Amino acid sequence: MWKEQPEAWGLKSVGKTKIKVIDESQVEVEGKKKPSPVIPSEVDSSTERGNLDSRKIATDSSSPRNNKERKSAKPGKTKPRSKKYQEVIKDLDRSKSYPIAEAVDMVKKLSYAKFNATIEAHINTAALGIRGLVSLPYASGKKIRILAFGKGSEQSGADVFGSDEVIEEINKGKVNFDLVVTTSDWMSKLAKVARILGPRGLIPNPKNGTITDDLKKAVESFQAGKTEYKTESKAPVIHLAVGKIDQPTEQLQANVKTLMQTLGKTRVKKLTLSPTMGPSVKVDLSSL
Repeated sequence: MWKEQPEAWGLKSVGKTKIKVIDESQVEVEGKKKPSPVIPSEVDSSTERGNLDSRKIATDSSSPRNNKERKSAKPGKTKPRSKKYQEVIKDLDRSKSYPIAEAVDMVKKLSYAKFNATIEAHINTAALGIRGLVSLPYASGKKIRILAFGKGSEQSGADVFGSDEVIEEINKGKVNFDLVVTTSDWMSKLAKVARILGPRGLIPNPKNGTITDDLKKAVESFQAGKTEYKTESKAPVIHLAVGKIDQPTEQLQANVKTLMQTLGKTRVKKLTLSPTMGPSVKVDLSSL
């Protein structure tokens, strides 16, 4: 191998030997010959692919994302249930859809709460964005606290009368009411507290009757059992209380039928009833 020698050019060697690469296989460093670097093209392709694959597998196995995918592939664990739940569910045929009267009686029987539990209707709808108002003929439950803004609010029968001072209290985070009704002229002022009322579902809306020119009529209707129903934001499901366990079966049955008639049977795919504490019961839609 030819080496660059300073003396050959009439020069004296000063300091370290110069480094000169003649080709990719030979390198001279400080007068010592280093082994040839590995050229990718000279590596056996099958061996290299095997090494790459093994490294990839090792990397993938330690990847959090891969671990998450492996965990999700495992069959889900059964949700643990209490002994009381397991006892009462023995009397329920989960594959059966019960006629409405029988379903209501079954829900009352399966409730194991020590208090007067609420019965809820869970409705799978055919589409998202379904909302409206319904007045249940035998509504029963806690009295809602209503806040009214606008002319005539003091004579409306509301629990709280709206004012600029009340808006300032809301802006500070004080929310001691369950429903807001208002006349349209106050909506511009309520926009100031929309960031607080919005997440709580308390922004007045003409679709649910909370923006009105007749505050007294609106307040009376809500106090008498008028309530809003709507699907969840990301799922075609409606959850709505239809009464209490201690109500007669006929009253609860009438509430469910009124709700279904208001919704329209063509928009309902499935209906189940459940108590606050206890399993749900499927309802035969043909019985409504």
